Amino acid sequence: MKNITFRQLRVFTEVARQLSFARAAEVLHLTPPAVTMQVKELEGHIGLPLFERTGRQVALTTAGEYMLVYARKMLATLKDAEDAAARLQRLEVGTLTIGMVSTAKYFLPRLLAEFHREHEGVEIRLAVGNREQLVKMLQANEVDIAVMGRPPTELATRAEPFAAHPHVFVAPIDHPLLKVGHPTVESLQPYGFILRERGSGTRAAMEKFLDKSRLEPRVVMEMASNETIKQAVMAGMGLSFLSLHTIGLELEHQLIAVLDVEGTPIVRGWNVVHNLSKLLSPAAEAFRYFMLEHAESHLADKFGGFMRLKPAG
Repeated sequence: MKNITFRQLRVFTEVARQLSFARAAEVLHLTPPAVTMQVKELEGHIGLPLFERTGRQVALTTAGEYMLVYARKMLATLKDAEDAAARLQRLEVGTLTIGMVSTAKYFLPRLLAEFHREHEGVEIRLAVGNREQLVKMLQANEVDIAVMGRPPTELATRAEPFAAHPHVFVAPIDHPLLKVGHPTVESLQPYGFILRERGSGTRAAMEKFLDKSRLEPRVVMEMASNETIKQAVMAGMGLSFLSLHTIGLELEHQLIAVLDVEGTPIVRGWNVVHNLSKLLSPAAEAFRYFMLEHAESHLADKFGGFMRLKPAG
């Protein structure tokens, strides 16, 4: 195993994350044959198959699951060494891996573009998932820093709020509840809901709010995509509960409506999060300071005009 390379380990961990050679190739900017070759070389060094392939289905073997643990540890140690070298040189260079919940994609790319203009030596990589997936990435030390809503309680992290994060009930623009000034929570009961998947912060925020009124929504559909949910709501397939930061374009063009349900919007917080045990690289520290200094005003400029925020009830 002494001839194993870090390149092979990086390719292996990405295939294990995606459970797809093709998707791993896209993320790594390689061709699928190159990814397959790297994995085969690694399997040759280890002497055991790491993946089971059935048609297009890919799964880790038992040996693959064990090796994944060690591969992640080795890559995390290498990243810590690179960060230590950068700190000694006091340079903002190298790779910065940022984890973000999918809802953040509606505002974070513009902030990242501005950050990169100020820190051109930093290569930025994004890892996107729901809250549950992002917690696992933090736990496995796969991201340097994360942008998320509710920070994890199961990990020792430093979570710093940088902006308010309002959530609202949404409906098609001709929905009958829009004729009611301030619908009660109970008035939502007859209608079907199109919701984010369990494990998402948006779903958890809604369920916590409805639990106070002992209302269980009638779920007609679950989706992991905010975009698909918005299209389904606009088509009249049901109501939903979404981050205000995901519907700016639709509100601007009057394609979707916010229901002014009593006790809403539910205002949570956006946080920048990292493991307490991780010493941040200069690039990660620069990004952390950038978010704390600039993100709130950016969100206020982009979304502040859509409603006057009220504290959650």
